[in-house]
Amino acid sequence: MNPVEIAEPLRSRWSPSVFDAAHVLTDTDITRLLEAAQWAPSSGNRQPWRYVVAPRGSAQHQALVPHLSRGNSGWVPRASVVFLSVVELGQDGVELSDVLIPAHDVGQASAHLTLQAQAMGLHAHQFGGFDHDGAAAALGIPDTARLLAGIAVGVRGNPAEVSERDAERDHRERHRRPLDETAYERWGVTWPGLAPSGPTVA
Repeated sequence: MNPVEIAEPLRSRWSPSVFDAAHVLTDTDITRLLEAAQWAPSSGNRQPWRYVVAPRGSAQHQALVPHLSRGNSGWVPRASVVFLSVVELGQDGVELSDVLIPAHDVGQASAHLTLQAQAMGLHAHQFGGFDHDGAAAALGIPDTARLLAGIAVGVRGNPAEVSERDAERDHRERHRRPLDETAYERWGVTWPGLAPSGPTVA
């Protein structure tokens, strides 16, 4: 059990691998997810995130699917929509030499999108297993940007319709590293204010 309560939709968020291949999201629903990402914190309000929106069956979805890794090729295409997160490296004629903070900001925007999905009764599963260069070329992403990851969003489907491997993923117990191995007062020394806890399971 967790030592302290956290807010919804953080508490119930998880990443299923079995999506309903018939479920369709409206343009309004997709826009709501993107709007949530849009309000993420951003260093200098630069907002370096960009998303390629690939609803199932769209041309951009068809361009992505051949580049998925073997492990992701079974479950990702079943999601209602895939968002591909991109960090913009060049803006207003300025080329950034350090991608760390912009990439951090894109991660925050993607987290906002993921939590908004959970609040809407949807599920999101982020993934990085695909040929990034091949997908970027297929989707026309320029050299001034970098394709980072995918976010598959939809509703849960029937495990009988997917491979045994993908169905089994949805029955694994969720674990997180204990906070005393994560929160330090100085490197390697646990922050002493943590509430007592055992292994974090949710």
